[in-house]
Amino acid sequence: MAASESSTRIVVVTGGGQHVWAIVNAITDRVGPVSVVLETPESKKQLLCGRARRQGWISAVGQLGTMVLSRLGKRLLASHAARLIAEEKLEVEPRRGQETIHVASANGPECLEAIKKLQPGVVLLNGCRLLSKGMLARMPCPVLNYHAGITPKYRGMNGGYWALTSGDPQNFGTTVHLVDAGVDTGGVLKQVHGQPKRGDTISSYALRQAAFSRDICVEAISDALAGKLTTIDPGLPSQQWYHPTIWFYLWTGLRTGIW
Repeated sequence: MAASESSTRIVVVTGGGQHVWAIVNAITDRVGPVSVVLETPESKKQLLCGRARRQGWISAVGQLGTMVLSRLGKRLLASHAARLIAEEKLEVEPRRGQETIHVASANGPECLEAIKKLQPGVVLLNGCRLLSKGMLARMPCPVLNYHAGITPKYRGMNGGYWALTSGDPQNFGTTVHLVDAGVDTGGVLKQVHGQPKRGDTISSYALRQAAFSRDICVEAISDALAGKLTTIDPGLPSQQWYHPTIWFYLWTGLRTGIW
């Protein structure tokens, strides 16, 4: 492969999901072909044990309950998601011929080997495991992250949900930022603010956010390929958030109507 070709190659590393494919297909249409490195998601047991080590078993079990309820909500509210996809003209499945490389973990040697073989001009992370400092140091190009929240105020999980439940709906939005060894702590490149619509819940926020975030993903990728990445300072406090516990989620939903 010629150097000019390799410098424009785009790689997205992800655990998958409809919102991810919506962004991948938008980048393909507006910038160029995307190679997807698809990791195997962690099992529920791995997630539970990892969170229990970091936050304790009570919080971990409560968060798992919300995750299970959210997954059930996706099935029960499938018609709402279908309307959202149609209205926003999202393409939420991989296209025929999409280059996809399967790996066990985004933070593993298989992933690094695949990226080095592809020699991309930019890597975009979207919904995958955190990369270690050592892994990042060996990357052959800039590594960006798409985050469904406004950083640094809503780092971590469910940024849109937490903005709404914190009485901060003006910060329901998304960020594309540089990746460092922290949790969504890298320099901010692009941000966009939007708003949920009637019927949206924690099960559909990711799709809603992807719909109004396609432009900033395209812009950030284009800037990286052109060697013109510039960070901005949002001027916000920094806080990391996690999945809400099931008892917080239900109580807040009943009290505020934010689901």
